[in-house]
Amino acid sequence: MSDIAKLQIGESTYEFPLIKGTENETAIDIKTLRDTTGAVTIDPGFKNTGSCQSAITFLDGEKGILRYRGYAIEELAEKADFLEVAYLLIFGELPTEEQLNKFYSDILDQAIVDDDVKKILDAFPKNAHPMGVLSSLTSALTAFNPSSVNVDSEEDMYKAIVKIMGKFPVLVAWTLRKKQGLPLNYGSRKLGYVENILTMMFQKPNDEYELNPIMINALDKLLILHADHEQNCSTSTVRIVGSSHAGLFASLSAGISALWGPLHGGANQAVLEMLEAIKADGGDTKKYMAKAKDKNDPFRLMGFGHRVYKNFDPRARIIKKAADEVLADLGVSDPILDIAKGLEREALEDQYFVDRKLYPNVDFYSGIIYRAMGIPVEMFTVMFALGRLPGWIAQWREMRLRKEPIGRPRQVYTGYNYRPFVGKINK
Repeated sequence: MSDIAKLQIGESTYEFPLIKGTENETAIDIKTLRDTTGAVTIDPGFKNTGSCQSAITFLDGEKGILRYRGYAIEELAEKADFLEVAYLLIFGELPTEEQLNKFYSDILDQAIVDDDVKKILDAFPKNAHPMGVLSSLTSALTAFNPSSVNVDSEEDMYKAIVKIMGKFPVLVAWTLRKKQGLPLNYGSRKLGYVENILTMMFQKPNDEYELNPIMINALDKLLILHADHEQNCSTSTVRIVGSSHAGLFASLSAGISALWGPLHGGANQAVLEMLEAIKADGGDTKKYMAKAKDKNDPFRLMGFGHRVYKNFDPRARIIKKAADEVLADLGVSDPILDIAKGLEREALEDQYFVDRKLYPNVDFYSGIIYRAMGIPVEMFTVMFALGRLPGWIAQWREMRLRKEPIGRPRQVYTGYNYRPFVGKINK
């Protein structure tokens, strides 16, 4: 294969170098395209445009492969815990026991939020969407930590990382407790990272919270599976905001807002809203499977198939088992979950869905688990953000260490040509 690509515009031919990734992906390097040819490319949604070179996450949608720093998601979900995976994504290698212990100890040291942040939270009404609250509180952390991060200092970078890893779960828990009218609380140094998250979210002021190992395992896996997913909408947002040298907290806040959308992180919320609508219409899953197959019916089956994974979502295979364990252990009696299991069963057996590889995806199963845990549907995307946090940090850190230029996409202008202004006097 040639190491150049040739582009012909009119009678002129231009050559551009090819870049090959470690998994044999090929990209045409067009950094000099506009200067050389006067032309730009147009690629709505950037579906064919690589915005960066990255060593963090590899995915192959055709083959159903997802790897963090070279490690298969299946092995990480089985053998590692969320904090180990977070360390791996951010720093590039799995931690030793000593490194992991120090990492968590340093995180716990930073797991206190300035008390004035509570005043900001108090200003939100209870019916405010938790994602809006979380984005605002994350951005507000900048005001309480005004010094900029010196990206040339490993120590400064590390301090910023453990600071947000410590404070973010607190903000997540407070967002839930605000909505439920519960007093704001903190975790305990005696508990692990995921155990602290559950305790901070669910502990009642007049009762001890009993940790359930099956819930801990399910949440741990969900956070791992959501930890990074290459250059998606929110991750690209974090990188492009950070490219202006905006701070880590501000960049993360922007990523949270991008994740909020129903086409991105809001997908698992959309699954539960669909299930609620099916229940309200009588709960007939066969009727809705038929509607999904009818090209003339506007109904869309949420939580099945994936725009990246054309075969199967490797994360769904992992989390399906955890979903089954949670439902069996908690013994939840819920018609919504019954409808979900009915849809799952029919989709896996229906030839129409099998032929088109429209299998339940990670959003489908994560919604089921969160519902069974007692997490309100409006909080589902917040939980997604909690899992994606280390991936966003890793991407921001990589972008800053590589000194990537500020993001500045081009456009093709399609508006009016020059129009002379005619004022009132000249009419």
